[in-house]
Amino acid sequence: MIDLLDLHKFFILKHLKKGDFAVDFTMGNGYDTEFLSRAVGETGRVYAFDIQAQAVESTAKRLAEVDCPKNYTLIHDSHHNVKNYVKEPIKAGMFNLGWLPGGDKSITTLRETTMPAIEAAIELLDRDAILNVAVYPGHEEGDAEGRMICEYLAGISRYKVCATRVNILNSPTSPYFIMIETKA
Repeated sequence: MIDLLDLHKFFILKHLKKGDFAVDFTMGNGYDTEFLSRAVGETGRVYAFDIQAQAVESTAKRLAEVDCPKNYTLIHDSHHNVKNYVKEPIKAGMFNLGWLPGGDKSITTLRETTMPAIEAAIELLDRDAILNVAVYPGHEEGDAEGRMICEYLAGISRYKVCATRVNILNSPTSPYFIMIETKA
């Protein structure tokens, strides 16, 4: 059976190399931040965002415990403010929408900030770059976020980006992801 998270990382590594810049738009407990940090190595840079102090603390603790390269900046702010912090073109970005695993499930990503964050992320993409957006349609806001993102991406010229949705057809409430790639 396909593991969507493994597939997610497989596609990112087709674009992301040592020395690149990447963004974890929803740091959560730091697993994606760690993945990106190791992928870009000592000469790269990772910016990671979360609105919850618990996520920033959890991520900082995790990265220290696993001896992650010190190539990251943890930002306690909304991902829609990415352009206030990131000035370089990025090769990869990851969104893991929904709520903080182990945290308060009443605090979720929201359409009002997710859409501006995705628009800004697309603007920051370098050539031959990728954004992966994990969507969790099993709750009302997650379903609405996913539909909104798909509608938005369907309206962008395929000559600007290629947008692909990967989902399990016989499990409509299972998570799925969207890849947004720029041309080389």
